[in-house]
Amino acid sequence: MKPHITIFQRDGCHLCELAVNQLKELQADFEFELREVDIESDDQLHQRYLERIPVIALADEELYDFEIDLADLKTRLSELNGR
Repeated sequence: MKPHITIFQRDGCHLCELAVNQLKELQADFEFELREVDIESDDQLHQRYLERIPVIALADEELYDFEIDLADLKTRLSELNGR
């Protein structure tokens, strides 16, 4: 089963757009499902994440707020992909 990465974001967020682009680029080298969640679609998500977005979670574990630590994420994905 492919690992999944969830990005909690909202429209008009420059940092969110950057993070989504970085994650899509990583999909060229690592196999994972990318789930994009708009925090404005749910009041609880909006309250929880508004001051932290983007928030990136790998397999439901929140790892990064605001920006992705690409080196760390690549290491984690390598381990999950058996490399």
